[in-house]
Amino acid sequence: MKQLSYLCILLITFSSVAQQDSNSHKGHTNQNKFRQLYDEFATPNVYRNASGAPGHEYYQQQADYKIQVVLDDEKTKLTGEETITYTNNSPDQLDFLWVQLDQNKRSKDSKTLLRDGDKMKPYLPPARFAATYLTEPFDGGFNITSVQSAEGKALKYTINQTMMRIDLPKPLASGKKISFKINWWYTINDHVAKRGRSGYEYFKEDDNRLYVIAQFYPRMCVYNDKEGWQNEQFWGDGEFALNFGDYEVEITVPKDHILDATGVLQNRKEVFTKKMLTRYNEALENYVKPVIIVSQEEAELAEKTKETATKTWKFKAENVRDFAFASSRKFIYEMMAVDVQGKKVMAVSMYPKEGNPLWEEYSTKSVKAALQTYSRMTFKYPYHKAISVHSKNQGMEYPMICWNYGRPKPDGTYSQRTRNGMISVIIHEVGHNYFPMIVNSDERQWGWMDEGLNTFLQYITEQDFEEGYPSRRGPVTNIIPYMSGDQSEISPIMTQADNVIQLGNNAYGKPATALNILRETVMGREMFDHAFKVYANRWMFKHPTPEDFFRTMEEASAMDLDWFWRGWFYTTDVTDIGIKEVKKYYISNKPNKKMRDILKERNMQEKDLVPLVYAVAEDSEDFKNVDTNKSIIENSQKLSDFLFDNFTAEERKAMKNPNFFYQVIFNKPGGLVMPLIVKYTYDDGTSETITYPAQVWRKNDNEISKIIPAVKKIVKIEVDPKAETADIDTSNNTWPKQETTSVFDQFKKKQ
Repeated sequence: MKQLSYLCILLITFSSVAQQDSNSHKGHTNQNKFRQLYDEFATPNVYRNASGAPGHEYYQQQADYKIQVVLDDEKTKLTGEETITYTNNSPDQLDFLWVQLDQNKRSKDSKTLLRDGDKMKPYLPPARFAATYLTEPFDGGFNITSVQSAEGKALKYTINQTMMRIDLPKPLASGKKISFKINWWYTINDHVAKRGRSGYEYFKEDDNRLYVIAQFYPRMCVYNDKEGWQNEQFWGDGEFALNFGDYEVEITVPKDHILDATGVLQNRKEVFTKKMLTRYNEALENYVKPVIIVSQEEAELAEKTKETATKTWKFKAENVRDFAFASSRKFIYEMMAVDVQGKKVMAVSMYPKEGNPLWEEYSTKSVKAALQTYSRMTFKYPYHKAISVHSKNQGMEYPMICWNYGRPKPDGTYSQRTRNGMISVIIHEVGHNYFPMIVNSDERQWGWMDEGLNTFLQYITEQDFEEGYPSRRGPVTNIIPYMSGDQSEISPIMTQADNVIQLGNNAYGKPATALNILRETVMGREMFDHAFKVYANRWMFKHPTPEDFFRTMEEASAMDLDWFWRGWFYTTDVTDIGIKEVKKYYISNKPNKKMRDILKERNMQEKDLVPLVYAVAEDSEDFKNVDTNKSIIENSQKLSDFLFDNFTAEERKAMKNPNFFYQVIFNKPGGLVMPLIVKYTYDDGTSETITYPAQVWRKNDNEISKIIPAVKKIVKIEVDPKAETADIDTSNNTWPKQETTSVFDQFKKKQ
């Protein structure tokens, strides 16, 4: 025994020295995919602690608004004035303030149209061609007419594209607040002809407009502990970083318009007719189906009369990050009470006749579905209503209100695709009330933090809404075509929103799929759902960062997920895990060739060896000495006696008695670390699936070997048998390897 041990040590040492000699001048930094994310993460501090929760000195600024706006339907013009009261809750002194002027993206001299490259299209519809190459840019930027202190003194300001700096007469100290006034106007854009997040849609048939109005007032930038002022320009893709505050808003529109908005309507008796009030009170108690507040017949009558007088709608909203409204005489208006964890919330829909019959059938139901599922997965919806507004080509979200596409054909018919698209966009946009309207991430930086999380919850809601619902994003298999493409020039998820290549896939689809995999395959539903809810509740009405999300998911689950975030969010690696090689072994007590070579080299005899168990590969020269017809190999004595002589009867009883041993080498050409899910099928038709944790790759990122002791003969091995990991190439997932036929070849065979 000592001779053999000495020999083994000698061989190991020789091998190690030889390897060291060949690599003695080579070195590298730690590139292990399981290394911690300390280099990527900011150091925890008093504002954001290491667990992913707000620190004990976390702060956020507050911006309160009093706004009066007038909508001129004849001139498609919005005129407004506002008083902003800004509270400096930071520990810093502020010498100036930054205000967002998002409408300046539409200024005639905006740089937005100049920032991207372009190529000549081989063909375009005439209207698109004219709009692209022949038409002067639309001038829809803010016209700032005055910026004054609360006392009426002019304040110095400088406009840099979509940002305005206000220089303060004296610094704003920590804990202090300041009030100032801004007056402005702008020309409203046609959001169908000139695509935009807000504007109007013009209906030529009845000469009316439907307005969905947002980003309509100068808004305070965020000042925080991560980067000071978030005053990155608004180019269009990166959405918004906003403060929470209280709003008092008065909106003057044509008298026959129906309007709803963020916040609680303060003068319902003034702006509702008696008939509308009666229906509204009925809706407050109706949990079964929507109650029509303004009917299609009434809306069609208003389309024809077109009042010139005006009326003012007054709203108050507390602790919201933004304000938006929709207004038109074309609106059909309906409401229904929804029970959200014991709280009454009004689900509201506003749509023109062009939306029927689709909208009256599905809009309010979709709002209800979103409120109930999202609340189950996160927190009880804190506001009193959620509104879905129908407007062509739209899909945009604001606190308590959103606008959505999905329109039948002129004859009222619609396809299943149109129906599902409408349901999905309503669920998605209503869902944005949770992310980012309440869990208030910085959309300008990290589009995936609201879009990805929201798309993930949209998928869960869709499955709750209808069994077998054909969700577009979320199912694992749906991301494979994108991830199968060339990833060399694609952005990782962790890319600033304006710079993301393929925004739809990288801000919506891929993060939603990643979270679905994390929930179903890596963490399990119970652990994921708990951690996700902890994150949502920690950061309600606060400003989280990606690190806060990553850290909270780990801290609340006791799972090290740095490898997962690194692979899915910081790289463009893909999943491709396969079976490289399978070898079957038998067990013998007779020395195999490897040992015989060692004995020969050391002039040793077999009698010098202590008893050993030898592995004999089915394709080796030793195999001819093995009787494979016996379940336990016998050479000089029964192997069972040989193995178990030194164990008690109780110990032998606890031992397995395998007949076969398989060495399976799995490889990972795709690069992405994932759990290794393997199904083993036996010759009697039974099977078992084993999920090896992702950590199986921690010491070798390319391939790993597993020994499978089996009582029964294995006839098939499958990696990822249920397609849970977004594996882009399944041709290497099965042993024995199966021939696969491409879709093209299948098509040829049918011809």
